[in-house]
Amino acid sequence: MADLHIVALVMAAIYALAIVCAIREILNSRTSQGSIAWLLSLILLPFPTAFLYLIFGWKFFDDYATDRIKNGRANRPLRAKDLALIDRETDDKWPVQVAVSELPFLNGNDVELLIDGQATFQSIFEGIDAAQEYLLVQFYIIRDDKLGQQLAERLIARAKAGVSVYLLYDDVGSTGMPKRFRTQLRDAGIKVAGFNQRHKFMRLYGPTRINYRNHRKIVVADGKHAWVGGHNVGVEYLGENPKFGHWRDTHVRVSGPAALGCALLFREDWEWATGELLPATPPKTVDTPGDQSVLVMGSGPADKLEECAIAYTDLIGRARKRLWIVSPYFVPDTDIRTALFAARLRGVDVRIMLPDNPDHAMVWLASMAHADAMVQHDISVYRYVDGFLHQKVVLMDDEIATVGSVNFDNRSFAINFEITLWFTGKTVLDAIEDMLLTDFKSCRQVSKAEVETRSLPHYFLTQAARLLSPLL
Repeated sequence: MADLHIVALVMAAIYALAIVCAIREILNSRTSQGSIAWLLSLILLPFPTAFLYLIFGWKFFDDYATDRIKNGRANRPLRAKDLALIDRETDDKWPVQVAVSELPFLNGNDVELLIDGQATFQSIFEGIDAAQEYLLVQFYIIRDDKLGQQLAERLIARAKAGVSVYLLYDDVGSTGMPKRFRTQLRDAGIKVAGFNQRHKFMRLYGPTRINYRNHRKIVVADGKHAWVGGHNVGVEYLGENPKFGHWRDTHVRVSGPAALGCALLFREDWEWATGELLPATPPKTVDTPGDQSVLVMGSGPADKLEECAIAYTDLIGRARKRLWIVSPYFVPDTDIRTALFAARLRGVDVRIMLPDNPDHAMVWLASMAHADAMVQHDISVYRYVDGFLHQKVVLMDDEIATVGSVNFDNRSFAINFEITLWFTGKTVLDAIEDMLLTDFKSCRQVSKAEVETRSLPHYFLTQAARLLSPLL
């Protein structure tokens, strides 16, 4: 009888938790389809759905948003204005992107497009070696392999030379990082932290954090140079993993005022992760080594709205000639899909470049379902066949382009912390166009005949995976 009472109490507690989760989902719903799925599961199968909801559904980043306000994100445009670096003409042309970023387009930047891993890490390592004051280094994945050790050796050398070095990594992405890797850095005086360092899994609200990753890749040297893009730290990003072969990825180096915007995003992440305030003395002068205008956009689950999705939906809606999207994962929500269909109907050359081979099976299956739907709506889908495609690039008309860490999926638009650089200068747009035209030569175009002859088991698997799109 006592055992039955214990079972009854446990079941009552589970149902009570499910009710709390259901109420919270109703109060904080963003999409009806996602909320209905959660509510039905909580009602019909409270165990284990209630616990899964704590991990995947219960967003709690109010503290991050509070820290961001304390750091003065709203004052960034004023600072830029005071420095006379604001590009008002471009701001007026792209008000949505500026509003989402809470930072204006900044003039005076020199921009270099870095194609694939060798060029990227050669540039990053040269920047690290030349740093004199501080280095801010942030990656989603840092492996303890040959490339990881090269990074560590260079950071240690600069720390011993008196440079302040900060290294931030994502706890989930860098799960395999051994303790000795961090120890060697700390012993050299380098500050090292995981993004969830103060918010472990078993602490209060801990389970609600595990689904939210810091996917940014940022390196800043002395506030003068910044590197942003799709590469992480691992030999596969150099094309040295036999499983993937050639790894097609893109980074960008920005020298000038925009580097300070990247540093501000790092500062927000670092202070939330560690509770430590980084020095933030505004520079008296800011170098302007080039003539390119750049917008730094940070996005993530601390945003009040799904602002990254808003920025890209606006971009798609404004396309008139072409819209070229390159992403390793393509799992768009209803709004993005509708905007893409509308762009094609008004005659826009919509092209989507995706990898031909998967690295994550479930995401790849869902991505294929969405890509096949694009083909059926006369949108061109290209599959990259010369290795694995991992770059995150968008080119719209001859007007604007993006390079960053954002994949075209719900995780990047609503769940992960991401960074995107927006460019409007002809020099950068021409370089991106040339790069993508070369990439299209290494692709095969998916035909309607291919889509229509998919086997029934294949179709079933892709459609089943598509149902999980809000979580992928």
